[in-house]
Amino acid sequence: MRPLLVAERDLGLGDLLTAIPALRALARGFPEHRRILVAPKAFAPIVELSGTGFELWPAPPGGADVAVNLHGRGPESHARLLATLPRGLIAFASGAHHGPQWEPGEHEVVRWCRLLEESGIPADPGDLDLDLPVTPTGATVIHPGAASAARCWPAERWTAVARAETEAGRDVLVTGSARERWLAERVADGRGKVLAGRTDLAGLARTIAGAGRVLSGDTGVAHLATALRVPSVVLFGPTPPAEWGPPPDRPRHRALWAGRRGDPHADEPDPGLLEIAVEDVLSATRQPSGAR
Repeated sequence: MRPLLVAERDLGLGDLLTAIPALRALARGFPEHRRILVAPKAFAPIVELSGTGFELWPAPPGGADVAVNLHGRGPESHARLLATLPRGLIAFASGAHHGPQWEPGEHEVVRWCRLLEESGIPADPGDLDLDLPVTPTGATVIHPGAASAARCWPAERWTAVARAETEAGRDVLVTGSARERWLAERVADGRGKVLAGRTDLAGLARTIAGAGRVLSGDTGVAHLATALRVPSVVLFGPTPPAEWGPPPDRPRHRALWAGRRGDPHADEPDPGLLEIAVEDVLSATRQPSGAR
């Protein structure tokens, strides 16, 4: 029977994408292990593209030879894994567990790679890319939604951006979930094509991969654009791009931030996010981007 490795990252799409380098490091470090990732089943297309060989499970199975906490700093996430009685745990220091120290303000990609590095497993934070061959459309993808209102730029501003893009002769595709369809329709304003609620994750990834540019807030689609090497403009509000933004050494991705922190779970758009004007976004889209 093959030895078993279990990793947990039971969070959102952006969280999964920022953990791809760590998952690849685990695949290289434990090539003989059966590898299970605790994460939403809907993320299977992304895990498959990562080439890591992880199976997706809704909960950690018992008796793993190695458990890896890529979910949080503990103690709750540690306890969930320890309750399955693994033979070993790789995790940040918390309570009785002695591991690498959690560092506030660290970039999310770097954080999980460092956890592995300091646990003796080489990891490369730059190993973010996903390959998804598609026919380029050159369209502008606008993704106006986010998991919290704090990270949602006003719809009327996105509408102004969409209008400017169509007037520049570019097709506009507005993406989102089924619950965000009303928002997508408002942003498209009869000009762009509304894809919200009409694509699964695989379809969304193909849409992003073929796009000429992606405009969004600080959400999973932004990380998808980074992974697929599609030029992007990402609007940040309560959380700085130094912690969750695209890598600074990739000029095709531009992060806009007013320099103010806030509550990422607030029920209103973050004041710093509101400082970003329509012209700021349009100016960023006009700047030359690096090669894909």
